[in-house]
Amino acid sequence: MDLAEMLTFADIGQLSRIADHYRCECNGNSKRDLIQSILQTIGRREFIERHLDELSLEDLRFLNMLLFDGRRQFSLEELIACAQQSRFDQDAKDRESPRDMITRFRQRGWLFNGTTASTRYFFEVPEDLKRRFKVSLEARFKSATYKADAEPTVYREEHDLLPKDLRELLDYVYHHEIPLNAEGVMYRRNQMQLMEKLHISEPLVGKGWRFGYGRRFKDYPSRLALIYDYAYHMKWIREEGGLLILTANGSEFLAGNKQEPMIQFVSFWLRLYKGPVPNLLSLIYWIERCTGEWVTAASLYATLERLIKPFFYDTPESIFEERLLRMMLHLGMLRIGEGDAGVRLVQSTPFGRECVQQLQKH
Repeated sequence: MDLAEMLTFADIGQLSRIADHYRCECNGNSKRDLIQSILQTIGRREFIERHLDELSLEDLRFLNMLLFDGRRQFSLEELIACAQQSRFDQDAKDRESPRDMITRFRQRGWLFNGTTASTRYFFEVPEDLKRRFKVSLEARFKSATYKADAEPTVYREEHDLLPKDLRELLDYVYHHEIPLNAEGVMYRRNQMQLMEKLHISEPLVGKGWRFGYGRRFKDYPSRLALIYDYAYHMKWIREEGGLLILTANGSEFLAGNKQEPMIQFVSFWLRLYKGPVPNLLSLIYWIERCTGEWVTAASLYATLERLIKPFFYDTPESIFEERLLRMMLHLGMLRIGEGDAGVRLVQSTPFGRECVQQLQKH
């Protein structure tokens, strides 16, 4: 529902609060005058730009979460959770409460109650405002990202290699008896044999503690862990009796010479990573929108750093490098290259653009 419709359903009390916030000159007793005055104010071309300039960092993060959250309507508790997630420094003092932040967004006309008896206690953002905010933020982020002076001298792209290496994993499990240690992990000898079969080789995980996301991230390299977790999730492999075995479903998939669509891996990755990185979908979107041409990785990070929330041992930089860029490379969504003087460059792939379009529809 667009802003004009939401204003029509709003009561005169909320309309008055919005009009007062923008200092609209109108008849405060006339709902029609209030609506027209608010629409004229918010509809101005410079409105979005001016208000983005005035947003605090926490307000910007909160707005970003509302723009990309899959839910069109939020309960008050869900809005409070979003507001809390927009706060990165948990020790800061003298901050307003999440309810105060929500109240301000309502006073601005950016959040409205539902229009029916069943949705009156839920909140939503007008769809036309969402589109305008996205367009303005995209222009800002793009202007802050540095384009490469020339094509990279060399670049890496992995395209559709994940589905092929999934089959390599299943084929390896089918042809070998693979013992597991007490933690249910393949021994290094088997891992090295498997790695020799894969299109993309990774160094094995060393001794000591390892932090990451996913069921087996602590035991296997990032890309292999994603493939392994996917196969386990699909019930194509099973850890049983000290062995890693191929299930009947796995044998059927392998025998059918099928290949998983890449978008399935992207969806699975999102499911694994969106808990620790709650605004993951928005970060993917902004990365794709900013990398239509080759841009420097450093400027891309500088542009998006303020939207990346630390998670335990993961800093914004490690999340950007390891959980976003590297995984988007493995998922065929990005190319990563090297320009003059060793400058790292990033560009989205056609699949990356297609992928973001599909994710926006869900």
